[in-house]
Order: sequence, then structure tokens, then C-alpha cells
Amino acid sequence: MRRFNGTAVLMAALATTVGALAFPVWTYGDRSGTGQANLAASSVNTKWGPLTAADRDLIVRVRLAGLWELPAGQQAMERAPTAAVKEAADHLIVGHTDLDKRVRIVAAQLGVELPNQPNEQQQGWLAELTAATGQEYEYKFANLLRAAHGKIFPAIGAVRNQTRNTLVRQLASDANMTVLDHITVLEKTGSVNFDAIANDSVSGTTASPTGPPPPSVGATAPSASAAEASGDVSTSSSPSPGQPGTVNTGRPDPVDSDGVLQ
Repeated sequence: MRRFNGTAVLMAALATTVGALAFPVWTYGDRSGTGQANLAASSVNTKWGPLTAADRDLIVRVRLAGLWELPAGQQAMERAPTAAVKEAADHLIVGHTDLDKRVRIVAAQLGVELPNQPNEQQQGWLAELTAATGQEYEYKFANLLRAAHGKIFPAIGAVRNQTRNTLVRQLASDANMTVLDHITVLEKTGSVNFDAIANDSVSGTTASPTGPPPPSVGATAPSASAAEASGDVSTSSSPSPGQPGTVNTGRPDPVDSDGVLQ
């Protein structure tokens, strides 16, 4: 991993600022009263199912992601310090252009007002990228964006799991696919600081680690038996629709029945 002056400062900032991305979704469970009462109090009924505060929060966050990641991708494409950064920038532009169409349609259908500019934190990240040059720019591009995607990834899964709204459920599935694709191509730049990400993810936690004990040095673990279906079972699906190390993001264009995109 290449280093430059200021790396430590950047990652310290990431540990304190990017963590704020996870705040809105998780705070709903901290309100007074039972979880069921909080859920009911924050919900409104729609013909696609109840729309909770967490649902609305995800819709806004998907929109906000595109508002800063699209210009970040365009800037990186124009600067193109390496082929890997250019590839990641291409995926950011294509992915968020598509996802923005989908979130605008869903928001209009559900009556959720969307922001039209990045928030203050995201504007600060864009300013950091604009001010950086050379290797510093490549490092900041990869790590600011990878950290942001890593924070929202589990939040999307949480909403996808608990939402009772069919439009939000589909948006979460689309966002999950796009975010995983972007995480994958950002990591391919070779500039992601995985130590910083790991340390940030456990900062403030006190729970003991779980899982099997550490392996003995030099020891070979016994081979595990295969987990397979028994009997004569006919299957037709494929475990991975894309090449190893890639994410298949192909899906039909959104249906704009209300003319939102015109």
C-alpha cells in the first residue's frame, strides 16, 4: 500500500465523520416506548404497505448518495489518474444515474420530498477531493467513497429486512446491488485502507468476538464435507450470474407511470 503525508489525518477523519452515515436508520429503535409502538407512531399507510421513518430515511439517503457520488465520479473520470480509478468512476456515474431514476419515481409515488443538493458533510468530501492531487487524490477518492458505501451497506439490509412497503423493498434491493458493485470496483483500485475500515467498524464496541478459536500455526484444518441437497433434485439457477469479482447489475429500466422523469 502506498503512503503519503496526511493519510493518518484522512483516516482519523473518516472514523469520526463517515460513521455519522449510519445514525439515522439506527436511532429509531432508541425512542421511548416499545419497538412496536415506535414503529406504528412513525408509519403512514400507503397502497404499497406501511411507510416507516426508516423507510423514508433510506429513500432520502439513496438520493443523497447520488448527489455527491455522481459529481465525484465525473471528476475522477475527467482526471483519470489510473485505469482502475477511471473504471470505478464509470461505475459510480452509471450506477447512481440509474438508481436516481428509481428513487425519484419511488419518492413521488410515496410522497417523500427529496433533497436537491448534497448535505454539508458530503459537500465537505467533494471539497477534499477537489483540493487533492496526484496520489493523494487517488487515495482519498478510493477511501472516502469506499467508507461511505461500507457504512450504508448494512443499513440497506436492515431496511430491506424489516420494511413492509413493496416499493421500498424493491428500492433497497436495487440499492444493495449498486452499492456492492461500487464497493467491488473501489477495492480494485488497490488504494483502499482495509485496516482503517476494520478499526472504524469496531470502534466503540465492547462485545467479545465470537467464532471458532484461532488456528494453530502451521496446522492444516480437516476438510469439511460438502453441503448438498439429497435425493434427485432438479435445479436451474446459477450461484453467480457474473464473472468472479464482479456484480451483475443488469435489470430492467424503472417504469415511470407517473411521468416523474419527464
